[in-house]
Amino acid sequence: MSRTIMLIPVGAGVGLTSVSLGVLRAMERKGVRVSFFKPIAQPRHGGDQPDLTTTIIRANSTMELADPFSMASAEELIRNDKTDVLLEDIVARFKAATANAEVALIEGLVPTRKHPFANQINYEIAKTLDAEIVFVVSPGTDNPAQLKERIEVACSNFGGIKNKQISGVIVNKLNAPVDSEGRTRPDLSEIFDDVEGTVPSNVEIMQVFNSSPIRVLGCAPWSAELIATRATDIAQHLNAEIINTGDLETRRIKSITFCARSIPNMVEHFRPGSLLVTSADRPDVIVAACLAAMNGVELGALLLTGGYDLPKPVMDLCERAFATGLPVMTAQGNTWQTSLNLQSFTLEVPADDKERVELVNEYMASHIDGNWIESLSEGSTRERRLSPPAFRYQLTELARKAAKRIVLPEGDEPRTVKAAAICAERGIAECVLLGNPEEIRRVAEQQGVVLGAGVTIINSDEVRENYVARLVELRGAKGMTDVVAREKLQDSVFLGTMMLENDEVDGLVSGAVHTTANTIVPPFQIIKTAPDASIVSSVFFMLLPDQVLVYGDCAINPDPTAEQLAEIAIQSADSAKAFGIEPRVAMISYSTGTSGKGADVDKVREATKLAQEKRPDLIIDGPLQYDAAIMENVAASKAPNSPVAGKATVFVFPDLNTGNTTYKAVQRSADLVSIGPMLQGMRKPVNDLSRGALVDDIVYTVALTAIQAEQANAK
Repeated sequence: MSRTIMLIPVGAGVGLTSVSLGVLRAMERKGVRVSFFKPIAQPRHGGDQPDLTTTIIRANSTMELADPFSMASAEELIRNDKTDVLLEDIVARFKAATANAEVALIEGLVPTRKHPFANQINYEIAKTLDAEIVFVVSPGTDNPAQLKERIEVACSNFGGIKNKQISGVIVNKLNAPVDSEGRTRPDLSEIFDDVEGTVPSNVEIMQVFNSSPIRVLGCAPWSAELIATRATDIAQHLNAEIINTGDLETRRIKSITFCARSIPNMVEHFRPGSLLVTSADRPDVIVAACLAAMNGVELGALLLTGGYDLPKPVMDLCERAFATGLPVMTAQGNTWQTSLNLQSFTLEVPADDKERVELVNEYMASHIDGNWIESLSEGSTRERRLSPPAFRYQLTELARKAAKRIVLPEGDEPRTVKAAAICAERGIAECVLLGNPEEIRRVAEQQGVVLGAGVTIINSDEVRENYVARLVELRGAKGMTDVVAREKLQDSVFLGTMMLENDEVDGLVSGAVHTTANTIVPPFQIIKTAPDASIVSSVFFMLLPDQVLVYGDCAINPDPTAEQLAEIAIQSADSAKAFGIEPRVAMISYSTGTSGKGADVDKVREATKLAQEKRPDLIIDGPLQYDAAIMENVAASKAPNSPVAGKATVFVFPDLNTGNTTYKAVQRSADLVSIGPMLQGMRKPVNDLSRGALVDDIVYTVALTAIQAEQANAK
């Protein structure tokens, strides 16, 4: 291990857990082998509850963590003047937990009235473990001068500004809404009507850069998205009775509205992500909320107060609204009591909320200084594996640099609309949505999505005629006429393909509602294969916990010949290399080496020979069984002389039956994310989605497509 970093909070409420998660993710993005250690647990609600950061990391990664000391045990040793014993035990746990890491991240204690010794213990731990100190601070109501002074005071408690172990500071919650006492006011609700009482922080962080000798290593602005909790968390906090489960586990609460006014004055608050709180004896509000749900507005949930039973006629009237997934719950207290209860709701990220944990990881990591992260592993000679976070980060960065225009033929599909907005927001690509503009905007509004710069909406009806003549020209030999062309162009995928053929866009992504055949047949007919390709194939990027593997072909070719299998191997290796994965290609079979006989294994053996002859620069070996290809101990006995066995990164399956079954078995059994299928060998990039694709799947497929377009231009 070369470096040890200790995050030390300057006061309470700085978002220490979020910063820890962000720094870890920033290191993972760069391929740094990192470990985490919390010396002493400090649960928010006291007692011997599990430490939050440690619990979140354990639940959402494969990182091996040491158990922190309980606060009670630490306090007992400190009271009895046995701090040295505590530090010795901390060192022992630290060494065991970080033995194989390049960088160890330590999270310090938050100084509170209950734990006034936090700064002293933090400093002792930092000195004992020879850790570099990084302060974590939230501006609150401070102006730039006050923030600078607070940071310098913090330094004075840790050896002063001249202490060479002080690396810098990470500023979190910049411009967060705060009250006059500096407490963060998320204003998740409208419980407080006097919102003018909040004092927004207008800190210009560049002034801190210029006026402080302490280096700023990160600066994360306040984001309301990070505190959007699940409806189920609110229900558990209130001990609410569930009337309609719906999407209780997945819907996010972004605002809370207490419905005390008449309906005309409340409608503007019936928006996506809103928790509507009303007395159960207000059927007018209940029915209005149900009408909103039936019109596609994805409300967060409906919370009924007062303990009244919902009358059966009202339940029956709302049945169709309940079927849309609207969660409905009831609390026993009256509305005022419920409002007080909601104010005590903690906005900490639950360890089992994987979606929100991932959002915090990515958001915070994007606001950490990349040069500092790079410097942490300087001098390391370890061969880097491309981890899933590093792979996803690389995808978005390469796509940003490519700056391509991608057409999405399923323009009014809700997931596609959300993905287009995200791509625009992150600068991944300009997305072109095909369809009826009014319908597309309606779908966006229902989901609370803003389609601004970076998203282009094209009315299919207005442009369809532009491509009739060209389609007839391209397919005339196959019997294409004007009448047939117009009929074909009613298909949005055909229309998008013609835009791609005409160089109006750089790539096409479809399949959220279309079948694979619907998505790839038009490009096969119009775009055709690249000049240097004899076959079109596909790969999936399999995001394992600690590395990314490439599987091909799992989607296109049912039973390739030896020649075709060799071409698939070469295409897959080139795709792996293009996306930062060092290709070591395993030709998969039921037999390893020369041990097996039969037509199937002979085909793989022949394909391996052809691929090696055609591309001697690639590391290709086969036939190999899957276990021999991926497990070093199995490889040592079955293929000890293989340059691939035990360390393969590209797996080429002998046929579609084997490939598709294997990728789905690995994906579902191990609960992995897979990105793909990405098509290889097309003249221009076209990619298919699974009909069960999540929004993130679409976003990363758009990024893949943009990168492919850039690579095609570079050839």
